[in-house]
Amino acid sequence: MPKKNTVNNHKVTYKKSGVSIENADKLISMIKPIVRKTHDNNVIGDIGGFGALYDISKIKYKKPILVSGTDGVGTKLKLAIKLKKFNSIGVDLVAMCVNDIISQGAKPLFFLDYYATGKLNAKRGYEIITGIVNGCKQSKMSLIGGETAEMPKLYRGEDFDMAGFCVGIAEKENLLPKKNINLGDCIIGLSSNGLHSNGYSLINHMIEKRKIKVNDKINQENLGNLLIKPTKIYTEILNIKSFGKIKAIANITGGGLTENIPRILPKNKSGLIDFKKIKMPKLFSYIQDKGNIENKEMLKVLNCGIGMIVICSTEESSLIMNQLKRKRIKSLVIGEIIKSNGKSLIKYKNI
Repeated sequence: MPKKNTVNNHKVTYKKSGVSIENADKLISMIKPIVRKTHDNNVIGDIGGFGALYDISKIKYKKPILVSGTDGVGTKLKLAIKLKKFNSIGVDLVAMCVNDIISQGAKPLFFLDYYATGKLNAKRGYEIITGIVNGCKQSKMSLIGGETAEMPKLYRGEDFDMAGFCVGIAEKENLLPKKNINLGDCIIGLSSNGLHSNGYSLINHMIEKRKIKVNDKINQENLGNLLIKPTKIYTEILNIKSFGKIKAIANITGGGLTENIPRILPKNKSGLIDFKKIKMPKLFSYIQDKGNIENKEMLKVLNCGIGMIVICSTEESSLIMNQLKRKRIKSLVIGEIIKSNGKSLIKYKNI
């Protein structure tokens, strides 16, 4: 009688491959109540469907334009894993998408997220989604869907990745940037609250080379806490009375001031930034000193304390800055628009 093939008779299950549907179901049941709190009256249904529904028929716009943006958090995730702090990284995800569409004059409507990991930990997943919910609340936006993927052998250990997608709306005539950017117009810098979610490959490299340590102190606060601080969301800029006077907005994301401001300028215009007026916060000067980083490199990699810039006429600058102050957004004039012989770029003085 032939021997039984115990190898071929071994029962294969999804769980044995490293994927737990039970953990995914547990996470969904945990997040449903907090996700619902972000919903406005335009959301149709609940999370869990094949598609998310949002009714725009009630939104009164003459010529509505939908503006979308997608992004991730980048290598700031590596720092979150190192510090075991996951409850704010979701705010970063929302901010990176929302600040982009605000730059085009759009009001955020709804958000979807994607979270992928090697082994799903419901507690950590809940902390991450809590951050996304918090970011959506700050943005006055509905979290209407998402995807959680458990992929063993693709992600190792505690590694994970996140991506987000948001949709906003704007009147066609109010889209930014406008075409009336003139010579002498003001460049106003809106203060950041830290590094936001850019330049962390540099930061992680400095940590690995022990040029900086997460337990270092800056003004009695741990460097790690300052580095993990979530990205500021600038939705309130849409609510200032003089928003219509703004000619352009640039989100200072990857590429810093040097690469992002030219994205909103006409071909015959450039920007002149006074480096002395930026008043780089201690966190940035500390990183610069420890890494022996040149000023130009800092301005190309990090936001240097300026999370977003606004372009307006000189006459309107004081009014706009006062209204931003009422919305608890600090701002200062850091430069002006100058003539360009072709390609738009950023020039610096006092650097």
